[in-house]
Amino acid sequence: MLLSLDGLHPPSMGARITFTNGKPAVTNGPFPGVREIIGGYWMIRVKSKEEAIAWASRCPPSNNEIIEVRQVQEVEEFPPEVRTAAMM
Repeated sequence: MLLSLDGLHPPSMGARITFTNGKPAVTNGPFPGVREIIGGYWMIRVKSKEEAIAWASRCPPSNNEIIEVRQVQEVEEFPPEVRTAAMM
């Protein structure tokens, strides 16, 4: 079931790249005004969203913990230009 389990460093150690008219702009963290961040992730292989929710519901929570269940996009779901860039 478990494919990957990683914690993430705080936003103060990260960067964001935003694009305006196709040109990248880099902003180093921390990011003012951001109230929610991703602290880590667990990647599991399941057959349905309902099964993923059942697994997430068994996780040992911290106080005020929030777990978000999302599906990973497959390469085939991205536009052709993204697939081409990913193969470089």
